[in-house]
Amino acid sequence: MPPERIPIASDHAGFELKEKLAAHLASLGFDVENLGTSSVASTDYPDYAHPLAKEVSHGDVERGVLLCGTGLGMSYVANRYPHVRAAVAWTPEVAEMARRHNDANVLVLPARLLTEEAALAILDTWLNTPFDGGRHVPRVEKIERTEDSE
Repeated sequence: MPPERIPIASDHAGFELKEKLAAHLASLGFDVENLGTSSVASTDYPDYAHPLAKEVSHGDVERGVLLCGTGLGMSYVANRYPHVRAAVAWTPEVAEMARRHNDANVLVLPARLLTEEAALAILDTWLNTPFDGGRHVPRVEKIERTEDSE
């Protein structure tokens, strides 16, 4: 079985941390797809969030990782896509609950607010925490709102 492909992307604020997390993912055996940015030069976060969210939304990948200064901008973009549940996590506990209760399939990290060690701990927790299922399944299903359900 081929390794799981995980796309990762950031704007300029998350570039340096993204590079470290991408190397960490590769060291764990994941096939890392680095969707940019490629430097600390100022960029627009939607340019990087859209391609990653499309991959998750279309089912091309199971999950992905986004970074920006606060995590908020990236999460706004990603959560506009069907089947994407992007969670901003600033502690391992938040990442764990996002996986257990919400089946978060995109981890969004606030790069300006985290140390490298904290980001690695959050990423590892998110990668290794399963969705609890059970009573949470109908709740997650209700996230997928359609025009008919408005």
